[in-house]
Amino acid sequence: MKKYSFDPSIYFDLTHFPFRDIFDGVENVWEVLPKIKAFTRGKLLQGKNCFIHANTNIREGVILGDNVHVGFAVELKHCIIMNNSHIAHLNYVGDSVIGNDVNMGGGVMCANFRLDGQPVHVRWQEQKIDTGLRKFSCVIGYGSKIGANAVINPGTILGKNCLVYPLVSVAGVHKSGEIIKSSEI
Repeated sequence: MKKYSFDPSIYFDLTHFPFRDIFDGVENVWEVLPKIKAFTRGKLLQGKNCFIHANTNIREGVILGDNVHVGFAVELKHCIIMNNSHIAHLNYVGDSVIGNDVNMGGGVMCANFRLDGQPVHVRWQEQKIDTGLRKFSCVIGYGSKIGANAVINPGTILGKNCLVYPLVSVAGVHKSGEIIKSSEI
């Protein structure tokens, strides 16, 4: 069976990301999540020209790149959102890594915890890869677009330039350029 690779360079262009050194030594993209707390010291790290709308709840350990737009009533927790990304109103993004130039429509929920309390795994081909994390929502690659009210399930990884239609519940690993129109669970 083919060996998997979840190197951050597959999903992101870190060239201009002001906090790119957090990815030093990361082999599998989700391995950056445990580094956030120490890197941020529990605070918000924010690049240039960010806009954060009123009534946004920014919890511990959030990293925003340059030109990030965060809409009304969004909750952010323990996540990285890279340059030029837009998180529309009424979203939850926790324990996630959102790439450059990503657009998340209104009401997108990034679920970060399995209901059975077990560690989150990544489903790739016929394998279940244990991340060792109890909380891990998603990795969304560069240029991806997520439609309104989509649900991103724990352990989801989207390649670059994916398109998720509105109201879709998505899980698993999706290669770059995929269009996800119906529920994948």
